[in-house]
Amino acid sequence: MAEHGLQSRGMPADDSPTHEMPASDAPADDVRANDAPANDLVPPDRLIRLDGRVIVVTGAGGGIGGGIARRLIAAGACVVAHTRSSPVDQLFGADGVPTASVQADLTAHDGPQRVIDAAIAQHGRVDGLVNNAAVQPLVHFRELSDDDWSEMIEVNLTAAHRLTQCAAAAMRCVGTGGSIVHIASIEGHQPTDLHGHYAVAKAGLLMHARAAAGALGREGIRVNAVSPGLIDRPGLAADWPQGVARWRAAAPLGRLGTAADIGDACVFLCSDLARWITGIDLVVDGGVLTRPTW
Repeated sequence: MAEHGLQSRGMPADDSPTHEMPASDAPADDVRANDAPANDLVPPDRLIRLDGRVIVVTGAGGGIGGGIARRLIAAGACVVAHTRSSPVDQLFGADGVPTASVQADLTAHDGPQRVIDAAIAQHGRVDGLVNNAAVQPLVHFRELSDDDWSEMIEVNLTAAHRLTQCAAAAMRCVGTGGSIVHIASIEGHQPTDLHGHYAVAKAGLLMHARAAAGALGREGIRVNAVSPGLIDRPGLAADWPQGVARWRAAAPLGRLGTAADIGDACVFLCSDLARWITGIDLVVDGGVLTRPTW
């Protein structure tokens, strides 16, 4: 891979310079915001800390979104928790976790910008965004209406795209880069019954992460995805005993996931430990995708 990279930029295989690319010079546009990053010198025990970073989490009123927000807060981040309707004090007040909140309909024209503006108004900057807000209605593919399809794409893909644009603009103003994480799904790799439109939207979100990573990387903005498997919630085993049993039997690690499992993946991708990681999908599914089916 290294040899191919050298040859593609005018360097012969023996590493001797050519007149197109002097050994002491490099293209001006090849200077990144995070070249020779200062965080290379951060002590190892601080690499996973997010102290002082302002991170927006959308859909924080749900189980996964709430779990992500709590894990980011535990790592020291200043979280701005987005919900569509529920006030944030009902989400986190019982735990005594200090956080800021913003309520917005992400499908509204001004919804995504309102969320980012609220974070700037409260903290003066945005360092991270976790695009978690989503819907997952059950509809057979042949029975999908135009409204079913449009809602799925608007909430699960278009809103994340617009939020990414708004957050990237805010990060650009600060000039120190940032991290954007899309919460996708293993169904973006392998669809299941009644979730066809959901799988399509999540597959689009995975490609969006890669496209955005390529477009924003020169500004030090990293974009990645996390694809959860089946995440436990209160009452799930009673509501869907057969599915839970099948999952536990299929998962090499033998259990369902938790919101904290997804939160920890987000902490990692937002931290300095992931400073050279962008455009990837981190699958967090207990190993289920290693099997032919579950």
